[in-house]
Amino acid sequence: MNKQNEIKWFKPLFALIFVLGIGAVALVFSNENDAIESEAGNKSIVNTISSESRETSEQKDILDSLNVLKEAYDQAILEKTALSKELELERRNVESLMEIIKVSQNPSADQIRIYRNQLFGLKSSLESKVTEIKKLKSQNKNLLTEIESQNVVMYQQKAENDTLISKQKKLESTLKDASRLYLSNFKAVALREKSSGAEFETTKAKNTKKLKISFTVNGNAVAKTGRRVFYVQVLDQKNTVLGDNRLIEFGNDKALVYSFIVSADFQGKSLNAYGILNADQFKKGTYFVNYFDKQEIMGSTSVTLE
Repeated sequence: MNKQNEIKWFKPLFALIFVLGIGAVALVFSNENDAIESEAGNKSIVNTISSESRETSEQKDILDSLNVLKEAYDQAILEKTALSKELELERRNVESLMEIIKVSQNPSADQIRIYRNQLFGLKSSLESKVTEIKKLKSQNKNLLTEIESQNVVMYQQKAENDTLISKQKKLESTLKDASRLYLSNFKAVALREKSSGAEFETTKAKNTKKLKISFTVNGNAVAKTGRRVFYVQVLDQKNTVLGDNRLIEFGNDKALVYSFIVSADFQGKSLNAYGILNADQFKKGTYFVNYFDKQEIMGSTSVTLE
């Protein structure tokens, strides 16, 4: 009897324990699932934050690289080469890309990849331009060296030419001096004339009918031979030119008023020449005579009439 009562009491108790056990197991499994889901959610959030942080960091790295690249472009532009305008255009591309990246919020991995590709392209372009600039500078240096060498040669040639010209001028001057004619024995006398036609020297103004002006052309073996013309200028007491009183210009801003011309056939040897000045009347006083070879005065003399 007692055993039956115990069995009857035990069965409900066992059932209660079994139910509580199942509930506890269910509760444990439920908590474990929540924990797993929570952990998975946290990992997803962490991964998302980590991805965004990584892309933001890469964005900053690209901006830093672009800043360095811009400075490199600035330095290359300062070289002032034939590529300066192209470099300025590419520097503006760098600046534009920097502005685009700065305003980009939370760029995606694809955007970051595009930015990096553009950065790489700009770097490659600069490297190509820098190589070309170095080549141009090398060519310019070689060209400058060649120009300097040519300048040295030209300077030496000019110095030689100047020396030759100086020697030539000196030689021409020497030849000109050597071939120059010199006059001497300048003399002026008054002449009176008798009815017979004979002429005699006089010092009386009232008896004077003409002035005979004479000189000697000195011999010169290297002087030009042939007809030579000399100009005689006779001045009275008032500095009036007597005789023809003609003006001749020599084309070098030099001119001469002369009384008459003396022509001589010069053949390298010494010769005597003279000219006559006729006048209706000679007054008392001194007459001055100047002798010219073209515009150059060769000598002078005078005669006084009483």
